[in-house]
Amino acid sequence: MNRNCNTPAMNSGELVKLGLKGITARVLECKKCPLHENATNKVIIRGSERPKVLFIGEAPGKNEDESGIPFCGRAGKVLDELIDYMALEENEYAIINTVKCRPPNNRKPTHSELKTCRPFLLAQIELLDPEVIILLGNTAEQAFCVSPLKWGEAVNMQEGKYLVKLYHPAALLYRRSLMEQQKEMIDLNKKLWQKI
Repeated sequence: MNRNCNTPAMNSGELVKLGLKGITARVLECKKCPLHENATNKVIIRGSERPKVLFIGEAPGKNEDESGIPFCGRAGKVLDELIDYMALEENEYAIINTVKCRPPNNRKPTHSELKTCRPFLLAQIELLDPEVIILLGNTAEQAFCVSPLKWGEAVNMQEGKYLVKLYHPAALLYRRSLMEQQKEMIDLNKKLWQKI
């Protein structure tokens, strides 16, 4: 495992033993931080249970909170565009967030909230077992890694497992000029998921 990234918290191992359905049940009953108090729905996963590529976003937004589905709003449309650009089939990717409940006013999750939800994140990663983890923005990076990564540079975590940091789709909504740069970073890394 790459030394830049944290090792699983103690109870993520217990969560792994429960499987993905067990993790979902635990997330739904979780009240370990104040975020659950205003959550309409907890947002757990969208996509395959055996993905090649796992996208990790920051936190649910308003649309996600209402639907319980990750990246279903405007940023989700941008992510879907990028997934199409990456030529990924529906069974080849999954999308999760660092925290499962929407922070008030769409603010970034606090360090404490990230830490509280981290065992769920790590257990999901272990069970989904992707070949490539794409961290969407700085918050996803902070939730998963100890030291900063360079934008678009693949890091070999272990044999055949890679980590890449890309811009969060919401950033692309506000700065469309970053889209070409994002596509260039995708092009540099597509060999990781498009094995011929």
